[in-house]
Amino acid sequence: MRIEQVEIRQIHLPYVSPFETSGWREEGSHAVIVRIWSEGLTGWGEAPVGPAPWYNEETTNTVKTMIHDILAPMLMRHDITDPSDVQRLFAPVRANRMAQAGLEFAVWDWFGRARQESLQQMLGGVRDRIRVGVSVGIQPNIDALLKVVDAYIADGYQRIKLKIKPGWDIEPTRAVRETWPNLLLQVDANSIYTLDDAEHLAELDEFGLLLIEQPLAHDDIIDHAKLQRALRTPICLDESIVSPEHARWAIELRACGVINIKPARVGGFAASKQIHDMAKAADIPVWCGGMLETGIGRAANVALASLPNFMLPGDVSANARYYTRDVVTNPFTLNADSTLSVPTAIASGAEVDEEYLDAVTVDRLVVRP
Repeated sequence: MRIEQVEIRQIHLPYVSPFETSGWREEGSHAVIVRIWSEGLTGWGEAPVGPAPWYNEETTNTVKTMIHDILAPMLMRHDITDPSDVQRLFAPVRANRMAQAGLEFAVWDWFGRARQESLQQMLGGVRDRIRVGVSVGIQPNIDALLKVVDAYIADGYQRIKLKIKPGWDIEPTRAVRETWPNLLLQVDANSIYTLDDAEHLAELDEFGLLLIEQPLAHDDIIDHAKLQRALRTPICLDESIVSPEHARWAIELRACGVINIKPARVGGFAASKQIHDMAKAADIPVWCGGMLETGIGRAANVALASLPNFMLPGDVSANARYYTRDVVTNPFTLNADSTLSVPTAIASGAEVDEEYLDAVTVDRLVVRP
């Protein structure tokens, strides 16, 4: 197939409530939604990027520019016979992986329609449901935190992830653990600590956590290897794993006990599958992190998380966790066993509400050969 047209939309979709981490606060999604056309079929993708470079180096504006000026024209010059071709064609491009992923997702979605296959089938998924949890942002105080966690448990979530930062780490975690002794619990630092905090972070060992996510610098692997030796709790690397090569380095250095695979962060599904397979061979479990995606990107994450080595609950919560109204007409809802059902419809299964998508679009670009 040859791509005949690429549409790039920047949206603004308000969150149900602001989401705060150790490094930033966001009021809504500024994702870039991608749509491709070829041979009478379309494919949808999403780059769940933010307006500023707080999570990684990419922003809404850089993603739009990269897809419009570089990536879409690159793909349009080639016949694509399989979605895995995209990774090879983008090999000369350095970084800009969320931009690459948004377009790659759309190609996978298109091939699903062309082949009449679900994304789960194409990726090699083995589950019809995936276990999920919910991520809880930093709260004003512990009482507020306990109320938020209690509400999510009442909704049916059986795993909670707490965002932490210096001054908001040991005591909030202790309060949640003492209130719910058997809760599946983990924490996420979003790169706010240094190796000098090793003794302090070791205090988290007493709480029986599933993992401590990305405590040190966003691009570090070596110091995480040193920290892991000082902790009983497994370290999970997130921001540090931006490619299969980075995953290999982390595994060889024993820098972590768990890997968080966010397909948008690593450049798409092809790279995600490579990391999944590498971690499986090393007996390191993986899980699917979320980037507060709309229903388009959420469907992609759910399909990926159906692969066999996704052993821990992911951050792919039901759509209503983040949005009062999403840009799809078939949002995910939480099953009673804290799972989401994997779509079996062709392609990703996301049914885009184009009228509402138009309403939340703040910028639109089109690329043609």
